[in-house]
Amino acid sequence: MKLLEDRIRKEGIVLPHDVLKVDSFLNHQVDPELMFEVGKEFAKLFADKPITKILTVESSGIAPAVMTGLAMHVPVVFARKHKSLTLTDDLHTADVYSYTKQTTNKISIAKRFIEPNDSVLIIDDFLANGQAVEGLLTIIKEANIEVQGIGIVIEKTFQKGRALIEKRQIPLEALAQIASLENGQVQFVK
Repeated sequence: MKLLEDRIRKEGIVLPHDVLKVDSFLNHQVDPELMFEVGKEFAKLFADKPITKILTVESSGIAPAVMTGLAMHVPVVFARKHKSLTLTDDLHTADVYSYTKQTTNKISIAKRFIEPNDSVLIIDDFLANGQAVEGLLTIIKEANIEVQGIGIVIEKTFQKGRALIEKRQIPLEALAQIASLENGQVQFVK
């Protein structure tokens, strides 16, 4: 997606340890017009799938997931990372390690929001080592629902996330694929 790649080139900041900071438009400040284009692109890519809900993990996956849900006319459910007074029981849970935060979070989705007849699309901001997606796939398996595909805004192809998903034979679409962040430069897959 050229529009997205252009924004990454213009505003993305490469940090040590293969971290790409895109907080000016994706995961701190959100550009709603760009996210709407992202959502429409995912809707096109997965138009042939019988999607009943979009799943994501809070918080950076919410903006692209909501715009995808809007474009596909389906609800969006996000896994919460933190306990809440209103989210206490009847939960599907999984542990997710965050490379950028160097912490493990227990993510939770209330059972009443995903039902056995649901057919879901996972949307997330980044795919690197695949831990967030793995956590959602654990919940999906526990809930006995079907996953139709995974949509990723930015994929770091030099990390193992794609291989984990391909082993499961789940359709995967990434809108921007990064081949390298060497020498502080973003290199996209050609």
